Amino acid sequence: MTTTTSPRSYASTARRLLNKVPEVTVFFWIIKVLATTVGETAADFLNSHVGLGLTGTTLVMSALLAGVLVFQFKAVRYVPVIYWTAVVLISVVGTLATDNLVDNFGVPLALTTAVMAVALAATFWVWFQKERTLSIHSIFTPRREAFYWLAILFTFSLGTAAGDLVAEQLNLGYWVSAVLFGGCIAAVAVAHFRFRINAVLAFWAAYILTRPLGASIGDYLSQPKSDGGLGLGTTVTSALFVAVILALVVYLTKTKRDATPAELVAS
Repeated sequence: MTTTTSPRSYASTARRLLNKVPEVTVFFWIIKVLATTVGETAADFLNSHVGLGLTGTTLVMSALLAGVLVFQFKAVRYVPVIYWTAVVLISVVGTLATDNLVDNFGVPLALTTAVMAVALAATFWVWFQKERTLSIHSIFTPRREAFYWLAILFTFSLGTAAGDLVAEQLNLGYWVSAVLFGGCIAAVAVAHFRFRINAVLAFWAAYILTRPLGASIGDYLSQPKSDGGLGLGTTVTSALFVAVILALVVYLTKTKRDATPAELVAS
């Protein structure tokens, strides 16, 4: 007996198998670093220049993130403008989570770094226990997507805490810090491509390191020359980087260069 799949069933399966996150291309890393930098400078702008303060900025950014994530979860496929807006906002919220622990509650940076590391490790452990995969080619169910965004949040918080810890202990300055974290990312890339370390491990290690890298670049561009920066200010730096992000997102929306082909989506 021959069986056929109804058009409605086939469409449902196709939608389910569309990956909700972009392919890891050079565009992914460029926008990720730019988004991290915007997250750093935008948080400083709202906190200091607009006068919202740390608590007010946290509440506003968290509400905006929650709203964008509603659209992200409702989408049936990867939509660049929604996805990258969520990344920019979650970079701000993740940073603010660490800043609140340190500045509002007096938790030492070393302890904050340890707490965020444990939180991220616990997220990965539960994610793997439930789904048996941490592959970013497999984000096509709501539960996997929830684990993905929770992990993203903790990577930003951990990157912020670790970056600030290194900056305060070594007092390297913005430019040297950027070179240091860039070198660490390069080392991860070499370990993956030359020595074949696990791709998932390499991805998440690099993802964490892009947070302090982006923050160092943002601080170097925006902070006064007397403090070791270029003195562009948070407004100019944020506007410049947002413009570049928008241009790249428009390009990716039109070309779909970073969309995962359906045949490559993992189960």
